[in-house]
Amino acid sequence: MRALIRRLFAGEPPSPPDPALWAAVRARVRWVAALGPERDARLQALAARFLRDKTITPIGELELDDAARLTLAAVCCLPLLEFGEQGLRGWSQLIVYPDAFRVNRSHVDFAGVLHEWEDELIGEAWDSGPLILSWADVQADLDEPDAGFCVAVHEMAHKLDALDGALDGTPPLPRPWQREWARDFQAAFDGFVAQVDRGRRTAIDAYAAEAPEEFFAVCSEYHFTDPATLRRAMPKVAGHLERFYGEAPGRAQQAPGEATASQPEPDYLL
Repeated sequence: MRALIRRLFAGEPPSPPDPALWAAVRARVRWVAALGPERDARLQALAARFLRDKTITPIGELELDDAARLTLAAVCCLPLLEFGEQGLRGWSQLIVYPDAFRVNRSHVDFAGVLHEWEDELIGEAWDSGPLILSWADVQADLDEPDAGFCVAVHEMAHKLDALDGALDGTPPLPRPWQREWARDFQAAFDGFVAQVDRGRRTAIDAYAAEAPEEFFAVCSEYHFTDPATLRRAMPKVAGHLERFYGEAPGRAQQAPGEATASQPEPDYLL
């Protein structure tokens, strides 16, 4: 019944992408090219809905043609392959800068002193506002699809994280799974932070130690771009992310001798 109600309120599904444009996306984005037919069709539907429901705003002299816009939609929707279109709720705009962009920050400390500074970012996701990406960094991620980085996935992970009202590294989940997730992610995060604090070299980007929500977002990048490294470094975290996001594109290229564990069907509370 809930699924029927969602369909009634969602309206008619958008038309699928132009086949020639989708072929160009598959040629450019190796993570998309690695999808099987069923998941490819699902991603096409999600990308079409993204293009229909979101305003894509290039900044400055940046121009984005139809192929670029479809590429952005496809990469942003990769984390929604299992979660579905509900992951697009709560925001309406994708802002795309030509390159890294600067934002002003301020903070009042415990003594009441105001601190102001400027950050240079390649992506940002506001809780109920726009998603912001650097086009140059999106392109760099596509050029090195195995490097462990995907700024679009990182920021979309923040959007999913915020759906339950708290940006804390835990997206909306059924309560039993939520308890398991919180236990395993917290243990992995604490151990990772301890390694970083000791100055040890880590297999996962040290930025993941900044906060639980950044840990979730960075590990999400590795799920799609370097799942073998994530599985070796944090097998329980990798297991949760494979259950949440579905099988990583190219998952068949697993480490020698590694068994593929069966995963239960996702069951989201939306």
